[in-house]
Amino acid sequence: MNTDTISDFLTRLRNAMSAHHEVCEVPSSRLKFDIAKILEREGYVGKVTERHEGAKKILSVALKFEDREPAIRSIKRVSKPGLRVYRGASELPRVLSDIGIAIVSTSAGVMTNKEARRRKLGGEVICEIY
Repeated sequence: MNTDTISDFLTRLRNAMSAHHEVCEVPSSRLKFDIAKILEREGYVGKVTERHEGAKKILSVALKFEDREPAIRSIKRVSKPGLRVYRGASELPRVLSDIGIAIVSTSAGVMTNKEARRRKLGGEVICEIY
């Protein structure tokens, strides 16, 4: 039993990319689906789909590569179960001078650090990607 499902999701993505898999499949949850949709919208992964296998939902993420190099160079978990990291709108991280993104869970939903800063929202910094 895994207690940190988000870390597990990010690790599975990282491992699938380093092994040059075309698709990464993980057990689905609403937060994982929202994170995957943000990655799709920002161009880090291909199509994101969710399917049912009996009572369980499976999240399929098509991975993107550029000349055999993964589109995601680094993906790092920031807020962990043992140490939650919350930031105000003005304190949100700038990943690689705003080349990369941070995914933030706010009161208005899950969004990128750029969108949260634009909407003047703070929240829990889930992960950083570039």
